This record gives sequence, structure tokens and C-alpha cells, in this order.
Amino acid sequence: MIPMRSAFLAVLALLAPPIMFGAVQVVPGDGASLQRAIDAHPGQQVFVPAGDYVIDQPLRLKADQSGLWGPGRIIQSNPEADIVNVENVSGVVLRDLTFTRSEGKMETHRPGLRLVRCADVTIDNVQILDNRGDLAAIFAAYCRNLHIKYSYIENYSRIAIDDRTTIPFLGYAFNCINGTGMLIRHSAGTRIEYNRVVELRMLPTPELKAKYNLGKFSKKNPVRGASVSEEMWAAEYFNGWHQGAAIQITKGETSDFVQLLGNYVENAAQGIDIHGDHVIMSHNTINNAFIGMKAMHGSRNVIIAGNQFSRNDLWSIQLQPGTASHVAIPESAASKADPADPEALTWPITRAGANIDGHSIVANNIISDFGYGTAHWMWDSANTAPIQFNAGPLGGPNGKPPPETDVIVTGNVLHDTGRDGVIVDGQVRKEPPRYRYAVRIGTGELGPRGLRFSNNILHPGTDGVSNVELTP
Repeated sequence: MIPMRSAFLAVLALLAPPIMFGAVQVVPGDGASLQRAIDAHPGQQVFVPAGDYVIDQPLRLKADQSGLWGPGRIIQSNPEADIVNVENVSGVVLRDLTFTRSEGKMETHRPGLRLVRCADVTIDNVQILDNRGDLAAIFAAYCRNLHIKYSYIENYSRIAIDDRTTIPFLGYAFNCINGTGMLIRHSAGTRIEYNRVVELRMLPTPELKAKYNLGKFSKKNPVRGASVSEEMWAAEYFNGWHQGAAIQITKGETSDFVQLLGNYVENAAQGIDIHGDHVIMSHNTINNAFIGMKAMHGSRNVIIAGNQFSRNDLWSIQLQPGTASHVAIPESAASKADPADPEALTWPITRAGANIDGHSIVANNIISDFGYGTAHWMWDSANTAPIQFNAGPLGGPNGKPPPETDVIVTGNVLHDTGRDGVIVDGQVRKEPPRYRYAVRIGTGELGPRGLRFSNNILHPGTDGVSNVELTP
């Protein structure tokens, strides 16, 4: 029989945080003690007690199996620094913590959590508040098996300049709202589930546009880019000034095997933005984003199923090729990597050759309140469509991209809210649809091929269900 005292100590050892018996402890309220404890306990989970911990440099986790957990709040006072930086390690865990920035220093060009060349990292039940940046609250690149779950991101955007002057087929910069909740690049095996990503400040209102001159060119190249219309170039204005996404998976040739499950997004520019292969996007709710979701730039084998899209204003579901889409080429993607992203040159490319869009399924989604979001005033209903299959763009670096090909569209419901009555100026009245077609399909040489529609309920727009006949 185990003596009572021995049994008590055994239980205490199991329940106590690992740092409790270490040589260096975290001191409540002492931000510098966090890095000392991390460095003194490589490969261990460091417990962060309740309290505020102000830091002015990133917390760096440099050993496999290391991590931070607990009820503490970590506050970055330096707007030019990440909050946490994790590179070239595996098995790191960040759990239960709150990460934020000091009052008056919340605007930044740096991510909150930065993960580069990592494997098997878990982010669980954390809050990232007011990392108001034009990059991302969580930024990950060249990672494998990243798992982000049950976490909350709030206020991740800022006023910024989107500079596209180094892109030859564009060649302009403009004032914008920019920022992304989670930005995952060049990564495989990513699982993002049951998170909430919410923006409460930077909403696309006429007042904000006027205050910051949003959409106005800040500079442009001497020669108009091939993908820019003459009208836009002369006006020096780009209407897509609400940039960023709640969740973005990007770099279509290297982002693979991604699961986006049960997330809630509110007040985003783009809800979920996919540039990747073998993606499952299921049971997510996208509330008030001018684009609910899109898959392009070489996104194939994508399943978009069982999602709720509400209060979208331009598109709810958009699939199309992009400027990064291309047919098979002899060189690997690494040899064509963006020089501004030099690490891509050394990242292993597992799928050199074609980067195409399609061979996907859009099934059992519900689209409601279309055209009733915050950005409805920005878009002419003649140009909006709840479900959109665009033709590929001209003028990109790869010439004519291959068309979107072989997509099943089945079991979806589009509900035109206006037909049942909406409240306008305190009165209930029926409104015409805020879209011309329920489904718009690009035509011509670069238009989509092999689309198959069945068992959908699609309330028609002002001009009908579709601009072309839907093929069963």
C-alpha cells in the first residue's frame, strides 16, 4: 500500500507545471523571465502563470518539443518585432495563452506568431488580439503538419499600401486595408479547425474610404501592366482596396493536403483564400466577407462542402485560374521562385510541372443574405454572383493559363433574402436580388470546362439563374 504522503506527492508531480521544479522560473509580470525560462529548459513546456508579461523582443523557441502554456498574457511593446518566433524545430506547442501588443503600438508590419521551417507544431486555444498588421496574426511558411485549433484572432488589419510595382503585368501601388488572420505558405499537411477569426475595426465603409483615400494609386510604373485596363490606369484607382483574408493558404505548387474545418469568420475581405491542392474546406461559417471563399492560382482537388456563406457582396464561392496557374513546364517551381522569397529556392518541390485548377467538388453549401454585407455599396450588382467560375486571366507571367476543369456542383442552396422581405428604413419590403445571375461562368478560350450541375436550389438573379446553360 502506498503511504498517503507519497501518493499525494506523486499526484502533485503529475499535475504541476513542468517549470515548477526547474532551475529558472517564470516570474509573474516579468517579461524577461519568459525567455530565460525557455532557454533554461530546452525541449520542455514552460508554464506561464496568470499575469501580464511585457516584452520588447520576440520570444524564441529554438529546441524541439519546447513550448509555452498557461493563462498568462504576453504583450509585445515593440511594433517592429514578432511576439513569438519559431524556426527550424519540431513538436512545439503553444497553448491557452493570450498574445497582444501594447496600447498605442498595435499597428505593425510583423506577425504575432511566426513559424518558419517547422514540423508538427500545435497552436491550441490561444488568443491573438490586436496584432494589427499587413502580414498576418499567424504566419507560417515551409512547415509540415501544422495544427491550429480552438483559437481566437481579433483585429488583424491596418491601413497600408499594397505595392505591386515590382510585378510587371500590374505595375501600381494603392492605399488599402490589408491584413490576414492566418497566412500559411509553402506548407503541407496543415489542419486548421474550430477557430474564430474576427475583424471589428477595419470595415469597408464609405467613411473609412474617404478618410484614407482607399483605392487611390500611390504610385505607378511608366508603362501600364498587361493585366491592367486602360480605364483603371487612367483613373489611378483600384476598387479592390479591401485586401487580405481571414485564412489564406497560398503558393499552389507547394501547399498540399490542407484541412479547413468548422472555422468561424466575421468581417473579412476574403473569408478563406485557397491556393493549394488536396484541400478540404468543410463546415465553416463565413459571415460578412465581400468574397466568401475562392480557390485559384493552381488549386486542384478541392472539396468545398457543407459551409455557410452569409452576407457576401461580390462572390460567395469563386473558382478560377490565376496568374500563377500554368501547364507543365520543364523547370521546377523553385527555379521560378519569387526573388523576394529566397527561401523558396531551397524548399523541396514535390510536384514540379503543371499547376492547374479544377477536378474539385462544390457540394451542400448554403448561401444566404447575399448582397447585404458591409461592402455591398462598393459593387454593382451587375458584376456580382454568388457562385462564380471566371475565365483565366491574360497578361500573367505564364501566358494563357489552363482553364478551370471538371468541377461537380451539387446540392447547394442559394436563398435570395429579398424575396421574403427585408427591413429598410423601419419598413418591411420585398427587394430584387442583389445579383444578376445566381451562377456566372466565364466564356471564351480561357473559360471553364467540364462543369457539372445537379440537385441545386438556386434562386435566380435579376437576369436568371446563369449567364450560360448549366450542364447536368
